[in-house]
This record gives sequence, structure tokens and C-alpha cells, in this order.
Amino acid sequence: MEFFHDVNIDFLGKKWYFLAFSLIFSVAGVLSMLFWHGIPWGVDFRGGTLVYVKFSHTPDLRDVRAAMDRAGLRDPKIQSYGVPSNNEVLIDLAQKETSEQALDKGKLQIIGALETNSPAGKQDLNNASKLTIKNYLMDKDPMRLFSDADKKYTDQAAVIADYRDQTLGGVFGSMDQLKNAPGADPAVVASLNEGFFLSDFAVRNVEIVGPQVGGQLRRQAGLATLYSLAGMLVYLGFRFEWIYGVAAVVTVFHDTLITVGAFSLTKTDISLTVIAAILTLIGYSNNDTIVVFDRIRENIKLMRREKLSDIVNRSINQTLSRTILTAGLTFLTVLALFLFGGEVLRGFSLALVIGILIGTYSSIAIAAPILVAYQDWRLERGRRPGVVMGPGAGKVSAGKTAVGAKAK
Repeated sequence: MEFFHDVNIDFLGKKWYFLAFSLIFSVAGVLSMLFWHGIPWGVDFRGGTLVYVKFSHTPDLRDVRAAMDRAGLRDPKIQSYGVPSNNEVLIDLAQKETSEQALDKGKLQIIGALETNSPAGKQDLNNASKLTIKNYLMDKDPMRLFSDADKKYTDQAAVIADYRDQTLGGVFGSMDQLKNAPGADPAVVASLNEGFFLSDFAVRNVEIVGPQVGGQLRRQAGLATLYSLAGMLVYLGFRFEWIYGVAAVVTVFHDTLITVGAFSLTKTDISLTVIAAILTLIGYSNNDTIVVFDRIRENIKLMRREKLSDIVNRSINQTLSRTILTAGLTFLTVLALFLFGGEVLRGFSLALVIGILIGTYSSIAIAAPILVAYQDWRLERGRRPGVVMGPGAGKVSAGKTAVGAKAK
């Protein structure tokens, strides 16, 4: 299947437009990373505390941020996640302690910030643990137990907490819902009504990544990217010629720079899943570039007496249908993931959307022109331009032909 037949677009004739486009986005990304927003490392890399909060109603993120500010929690990152109807919010705190006390500290800070007008002498049932509920029941002894009280109140506390967390999703909407908890004793329900109140939220989970672990992950992510680029350089230098490897590495570096720059400009966190997406895009972009390079090498053998620029243009046009089919179908898939995948996959899918567009563009607009630019430089130096053809094609005379084979 082909979209285009006998197409003859002068891609190399538009190389200065391509260069201007790449420079604009590359420079904007670099300026953002250096002076404006920096590299927006996620909690995986910079360390910090993630607090997952569920509300009984649709939360207003501006009100949540204002509550954080009043509590002295400066510049937290607040975002909705999951299905919108679940009313879940992720709060990213800057604190980086990794002790058990730090887990409780993050939870208590959020509870203290969000709780307003709590009744004196009452505890929040939505944020009470099983142990808290049990201890309260042991103290009040609403069932008037004289033996085996510890086990029975442990069971009652588990019934209440499990009904809240598993059936209601973590938040009681009203005290009347306590009556529906299977196995809850009426005396226990009445006692809880007296000693507890309901806030409109519950802290569901707290996660911490220490700064040392984050720094190690940053180094490993950087090394993984560098190793992949070095591996491509070696492979393409062996498979084709070294200039092919250089062109591919420059192209992938260009793609990565623009992708990371886009994350910086949009202030989107770079997490471990985003790094995985970037590494995937390095392979994807490289694959598309190799397809173009392979067609160039084939055409060099058939069109020995034509200019390299003409050969490159024809090769790009011949592979254009394949490029559009492959990239188009992949792009539609990741676009659907970006639009409907939810907040958890937003960074991963955004990296794929940007990377596929830029990777497809760079295979045509960056990688191929580098080969022509290298040959032009060799001609200006008065050298024989015989460095960008695959082995075994023989020698050709300089000046009249586009390129020759590797010198034997």
C-alpha cells in the first residue's frame, strides 16, 4: 500500500527551513532548562513525598493549594489523577526524609492543612486507622464486654475500616453509611457517631523517595541514554560507514533535546516512565533513519553518476509512503493513549507523541542532510567524496559522481 506514487519533493532544498524550525525549538528548550523552568524532574529523581488524597466531592485544586499555603507547605505540586469521578488528588511535597516518621509527617501535614472547623474532642473517621478505631472502642466499651474485648473490638474496627476503604472507596459520605457496614454492631455504630466526625477527604497513601535514591536514578537514566547512543554509533559505523552513525546519533540527540525541552516548557514532570518512553523513541527514531539510509545506499549503487543530493531526495521520496504509514499508525495509537490514558500515563504518552512526530521529521530533515553536508565539506577540502556508500560497490571517479564506496 502506498499513499504516494512518483512523488518528487525537494526535501534538501528546504533544509534551511528545517534548520530554522529545529533551532527555534531546540534553543527554546535549552533556555527553559537553563534559565526558566529547569529540568522538571519528578519525585523519582529529585526525591520527595507523594500523598494520595481522595475527596467525597469534586475537589477544587485552587482551594487545595490555598490550604497548603496556609499550612506552610510551600510550592507543592497538586494534580488530579485517575478517573475524574473518583475525586482523587496527588500532592507532591518537597520534604525528603526517608524515615517511618516522615511517612506519618507527610500524612499529618496534609490532614492538618485540609481539615477545617473540626469539632473539638472528636476524631476524623475518614482518616482514622483500624488501630485508632479499636483503641476508641476499647476505651468506650459500647458493647459492654467483660471478656475477649480485644478480639471483638479488633474485628469491629476492621469491619468499619474495610467497609470504608473497600466498598466506599476510602471516604464515608455520611455517618448513616456506618449502619450499612456488614457485621457492624449497632452499639459500635452509635458510639462512633458520638466520638467521630467526617471530613470530606481521606489520605489514602503516602510514598517517599529519598534524595540519594533520586540522584542515583538520575545518573542511571543519563548513562542508559548515553549507552544507547554509543551503541547506535558503533552499530551504524560497522553496518554502513561511520558518518551514518554520526548522523544518526546527532539526529537522536536532536530528538531527545526537543522532547526534554518540551517537558521543561510545559513544566511536566520527567518520571521513570518518561525516561522509558525516551529510550523507546531513541530506538524508534533510529529505525526510521536506518530505513532511509539503507535506501540511500541502494540508490548510490544504481545512480553512480548523479549528485548525492539528488540521490538522497529520491531515497526519501521512495520511502515516504512507508514512513507515513508506520509513523501515522503509531502516532494514532499514542495519541489515543495521551487523550484517554489518564493522568498516570500522561507523561509517558506525551513523550511518545512528541517523540514520534520529531523522530519522523528528523529522519528526513536532519539525518539525510548531514550526509550531504559532509560530502560538500569533503569536496570543499578537495578530497575524493567516497565515504558514504556501503562496502563492495567499487570505485568511481570524483567530481562527476555523488559518492563512491569505502576506499579499498
